[in-house]
Amino acid sequence: MTADRNRAMSCITRRHLLLGTLALACGQSHARQPAATGYAGRADVRPFIDAVVAEQGIPRSWIEQMLAAGRRSAQAERLMTPSVTPPPRDWTRYRARALDEGRLREAVAFQHTHRRTLARASDTFGVPAEVVVAIIGIETVFGRVMGTLRTLDVLLTLAFDYPRRSAFYRDELAHFLALGHLGRLDVLKQTGSFAGAIGLPQFMPSSIRRYALDFDGDGRVELARSAADAIGSVASYLHREGWQRDRPVMFDAIANEAIAEQLGRGIAAAHNWAEVAELGVRIDGYLPPDAKVVLLDLPYLQEDGRANVEYRIGTVNLAAILHYNRSYFYGAAVAEFAATLRTRAAEPHATPGSALG
Repeated sequence: MTADRNRAMSCITRRHLLLGTLALACGQSHARQPAATGYAGRADVRPFIDAVVAEQGIPRSWIEQMLAAGRRSAQAERLMTPSVTPPPRDWTRYRARALDEGRLREAVAFQHTHRRTLARASDTFGVPAEVVVAIIGIETVFGRVMGTLRTLDVLLTLAFDYPRRSAFYRDELAHFLALGHLGRLDVLKQTGSFAGAIGLPQFMPSSIRRYALDFDGDGRVELARSAADAIGSVASYLHREGWQRDRPVMFDAIANEAIAEQLGRGIAAAHNWAEVAELGVRIDGYLPPDAKVVLLDLPYLQEDGRANVEYRIGTVNLAAILHYNRSYFYGAAVAEFAATLRTRAAEPHATPGSALG
């Protein structure tokens, strides 16, 4: 994709920049336009507007008004761009950040404060309270780190000025505009992460439309302001992605690179446990032979700097978490965070406060 982008940019001339005709000159829908024209006036944005009008039924004038207020976010583009020399993947380091003591203490307090709401979500969707808490804790430290970039600017930038995932972000921008037109958020004021995610659970706009709930009953879905809405929405998401009540999530496993390659490294629980066990995989527990599983490989660096790998077997419940975030590190961290939280929450001193969710 970097080579494609370089070829596209090589055809840009100063005259094209001044006239705002990059898309026509380069034949690339993602080529940059001068900021002065605004996104609503760009040639490469007009087909997108046509599609949103046709598919979402939103008036063209309203869409153009919203997009005219958008500005390119250099910060979002910079933060989304991968490092030329990324550091080696290290499960041990990732786990230490996700399960740090401060975050775990906040998790115990959050679970206690919102215990009634969490119990209601668990009863409704079958997702344990500690799993919901783990996701919100890892995503935003319970709302303390939700992002401060204007979501409109982020989505416009990533949809039209950042070719790596432009199709994905154009779809998310369409959902975002639909949410705004329905009155479910303020397009011009909504803020979030540099990737366009919103609220305590860091939902993308498409996920808000599909899974988000008014779980506090006030008539609005407020993922950035209502812990109850965030709790219900996370549980709803996992339920809709296949979570099964009272099933395990993950087991430590003995496996190897060849088996991981053979199974394909997907995010779905696509293999029968009996078939995986026949390949030589072993776990620290029991699964019925017909249970669907996914194998996770978690590379890490030893103290001497040498690379090694840990393995986990995940059930359909871990697969549901991986649909929330496709990273194996993320899925394993949520499962371990939840398991740790179960122990912490049971300790007598781990029930601060008295407010009820």
